[in-house]
Amino acid sequence: MIIRKPTSLELKFLRGIANYQFGRNVGDILVPNEATIAISPSTMRIRHIMLKDKIIITLRPSDAFFSLHIYGGILLHKNYSSPLFRVIVRNDVASFIAEGHDVFAKHVVNVDNVIRAGDEVIVVNENDEILAVGRSKLCSDEMLSLKRGVAVRVRHAIKA
Repeated sequence: MIIRKPTSLELKFLRGIANYQFGRNVGDILVPNEATIAISPSTMRIRHIMLKDKIIITLRPSDAFFSLHIYGGILLHKNYSSPLFRVIVRNDVASFIAEGHDVFAKHVVNVDNVIRAGDEVIVVNENDEILAVGRSKLCSDEMLSLKRGVAVRVRHAIKA
């Protein structure tokens, strides 16, 4: 990977994607001025946005949207209050999710009401402690009403 500072045009492009995908002016948080980018040497396309050698988000080549990494989830968690971007799970299953297991709908106690299936989310326990990040498989209403099935496919977890 080629690591370098993004140009001003690249910063604007990346922030635009983040603002479109997450809303709420998230671009400035997930793509800060001091961020670096990792570029694929074979395709010369942007793959990761990094801060202090930690990956914040990955630019997916399939659809040009971002995938959250745990450090990106921590940045969103610090800058936005509950329940924004969050799927809140019961405390008794928090340790399993922190190890990287998926979130089932029956374990969800609250959720940001604008989450749709396919959105990138932060998984927290009832004390608002971050456990994992992943992609939602259900919309917010389905997560709260269904008692079966995977609600969030966990990608990165705190203890994993």
